Amino acid sequence: MSDVETRFHRFKDLPSTQLLGTGTPMCAGCGGLQALHEIYDVLGEKTVFVNAAGCMTLLSVYPFTPFRGSWLYTAMASAPAGAQGVRDALDILLEQERMPPEEDLRVVVLTGDGAAYGMGLSATSGAIERGLDFLYIVYDNEGYGNTGQQYSGATPHAARTATSRMGGGFRGDKKDLFDIWVAHRPAYAATVIGAEPLDLARKVERAMAIKGPKLILALAPCPTGWDFDPKLTVDIGRLAVRTGIWPLKEYVDGRVVHSKTPHPRKPVKEYLSLQGRFAHLFEPQRNAAELTRMQAKVDEYWADPAT
Repeated sequence: MSDVETRFHRFKDLPSTQLLGTGTPMCAGCGGLQALHEIYDVLGEKTVFVNAAGCMTLLSVYPFTPFRGSWLYTAMASAPAGAQGVRDALDILLEQERMPPEEDLRVVVLTGDGAAYGMGLSATSGAIERGLDFLYIVYDNEGYGNTGQQYSGATPHAARTATSRMGGGFRGDKKDLFDIWVAHRPAYAATVIGAEPLDLARKVERAMAIKGPKLILALAPCPTGWDFDPKLTVDIGRLAVRTGIWPLKEYVDGRVVHSKTPHPRKPVKEYLSLQGRFAHLFEPQRNAAELTRMQAKVDEYWADPAT
């Protein structure tokens, strides 16, 4: 068993109520915090986090942060630009021998889906095209969670949000950020979820060994925004994978491969029915047409997951 497997094996079969970390001023059952705990366990303290405004900004209470390394706050759209400045400064210090190589830091952007899928996408695109050596971590709770769960570019079809409450919920479709990154030909990109810690840890370790722009995109079940009991965070995360709604995959060496293929897949309705944001699809009467459409979209993906 590898070091990563040994470190994370203890998480594998724990129930939801024991898998989540505690002691931070975040919402109970936060799926983003769950993933961040696991990612940080692998990254360690030799990091500088460039934190775009969002839910995880609440982790820092001046003058303290929970990170043992360095932390920098930026506006929502500016984190990749901030990361460029930090990486350039570190490289200059190394080149001028004003800092020994063993004191070098990994530059990590930490952002929610509001910045990653929307406001910060232009800056992110520029950073990837410049070949910036950074790790870009997204906790995707599929809405602007820190300001009341308004819909974002990551909001899935039919989900009710603070700005799409009427009728059948959000009428658009979730943007595919993974494919947007892949179109840029980055050094590495991967999807993860905290409920699958071994898969997550292996991908973060792989990303750490590669130089260049790297994406870790984590689905982040959000009890307050998605309207479910916090004790169900891990169960919902596992269902996201087992229904096929959240494919676990990575882009490496110029191709996309899946790290886990759900077989047999569970029905999508099992994932949707646990979340209040989709309650209107089941009550007061079942919306069979919409549920069939959503299932068909997942089935279509897995019929040819390479496309």
